Amino acid sequence: MAIIEYQRFIYFFPEDERVALAMYNIGMSYYSTSRFQEAAASFDKVIDRYEGTDLSIKSYFMKSNALVKLNASGSAVVNLQNLIAITDDINVKDEAYYQIGWVYLDMASWDNARIYFSKISPQNENKYKLDKLAAELEKKRMIPKKSPEIAGLLSIIPGGGYLYCERYHDALITFLLNGALIYAAYESFDEGHNALGGLISFVGFGFYAGNIYGAITSAHKYNRRNTDRFLKNLNQRLKVNILVDVENQGAGLALRWVF
Repeated sequence: MAIIEYQRFIYFFPEDERVALAMYNIGMSYYSTSRFQEAAASFDKVIDRYEGTDLSIKSYFMKSNALVKLNASGSAVVNLQNLIAITDDINVKDEAYYQIGWVYLDMASWDNARIYFSKISPQNENKYKLDKLAAELEKKRMIPKKSPEIAGLLSIIPGGGYLYCERYHDALITFLLNGALIYAAYESFDEGHNALGGLISFVGFGFYAGNIYGAITSAHKYNRRNTDRFLKNLNQRLKVNILVDVENQGAGLALRWVF
């Protein structure tokens, strides 16, 4: 409803000085309702039409936020790099460096994150808590991890890889299922039912290969889950947002139509 009202305002009063804010708020409305593709497109319109204004700058940041939500982190970084290239404001540049750093952190690209955090000017280091952030990032080596290679190797014994990844229920089921298939194939061959034994062996090989693949995947999931938990905690405690306040930017232009 709010989007429609803003669009009507723009249509009826295209020369009004509040059109820019209405366009920006359309993007914010899309963003707040998780319509991130439409939000990014709306912020793009503000950027193109009102280049160099405060709302244009805020639109760059919000567009990147929307792109991250769309799992287009690379495009989000490029968008912020474009902002850095066109602005001379050191505070805007530093905010962009900071936001790029966090995009890379969310991707667990630790080295790239450090590179962009290091670009922030000395005058803004305290504002972004860079000392505390650097200290916390050193703790990433303490994130519990499982080796996918070891998980695969241990899966030579069905269920061993799952056991290593602390998926005890899956380990038990995999061990029993593969054990039952191996025993059934052995019994079939032993009793001269070679065709049946071959069929069971074929099925059993599929489950055995799946046991190895599943264990390797479980190790990757284990690592990602713990990394995500580490980053979520880091985000909640240390991430600051200077230029963009998603909760409050929508305020400022209230429209009421009476017919």
